[in-house]
Amino acid sequence: MTYAQYILFLNLGGGEVVLIVLVILMLFGAKGIPNIAKTLGKATREFKDAAGSLQKDIQESTGGITQQITEQIQEVKKEIEKE
Repeated sequence: MTYAQYILFLNLGGGEVVLIVLVILMLFGAKGIPNIAKTLGKATREFKDAAGSLQKDIQESTGGITQQITEQIQEVKKEIEKE
């Protein structure tokens, strides 16, 4: 989801976004915002790494069954397209 889609999802207009930014500036100051962004970036990266690790663990624990099923599905699709 892009930033614009997220804002539309929350149904926020330009005025609300400006007000939120001003409140953040008042609470944390101009020097605090880069630290907040850096922390959020690190947290996002760690979350993505953990999700990727979890997905890898699941694939390894299934013994490659999902890969085999995917290959079989592709073979069936090819046979159907030939007919």
